[in-house]
Amino acid sequence: MTFRKRAATVAATLISLAGLALHSTASFAAEAPALVAKDQTSKPITAVSVPPVSYFVQQLPTQPAVAQDPAFAPEADADDVVAYPTLAAAVAAQDAATNDEQLRCLAGAIYFEARGEPLSGQLAVAEVILNRANSGRFAKSACGVVTQPGQFSFVRGGRIPDVAENARWRTAVAVAKVAMKDAWDSDAAKALYFNAGRSPNRGLVRVAAIGNHTFYR
Repeated sequence: MTFRKRAATVAATLISLAGLALHSTASFAAEAPALVAKDQTSKPITAVSVPPVSYFVQQLPTQPAVAQDPAFAPEADADDVVAYPTLAAAVAAQDAATNDEQLRCLAGAIYFEARGEPLSGQLAVAEVILNRANSGRFAKSACGVVTQPGQFSFVRGGRIPDVAENARWRTAVAVAKVAMKDAWDSDAAKALYFNAGRSPNRGLVRVAAIGNHTFYR
């Protein structure tokens, strides 16, 4: 084969290879957008069902109530004043014991001076005696105030007459206890004097008029 023929054959072969390569490149370029579009097509998302979570709460056993030992129960304060709905209820709640000398003196004054008066009037007489004992101007005790010379006409020779233990005496004792315990507010608070008249004593301020007595300070 001559040089020219060999050269022509080589050239033809190169041209064929170049054409084949060009055809392959063009085909790939044409198919590429379709492949990209196909890959970009959205696929439906399948929802995943998640089962609900159950929580277990352990309930603690209930503790039985513990009974309080009476030995450790709080004690009532001896100084606490009981609230009564009425003066009559306060009087009725008192016992009849008279083992205290000051109580007997106070009850004696109530009995002799006001046993026919309403309960409020009897309490007011007791209030006068206790106010005097606390004033610093009279004797310092109920017995001292009651037996002080020239103060109460029922006192004989510095002593209080004996009293039969009848219903009025028991009421006088109960009223005296109410007064000494300060279990009811008297209408004659701060009064230091009383009399059976309606005319005011000179120089005194009238506090209250209860039953047949007028009270002053």
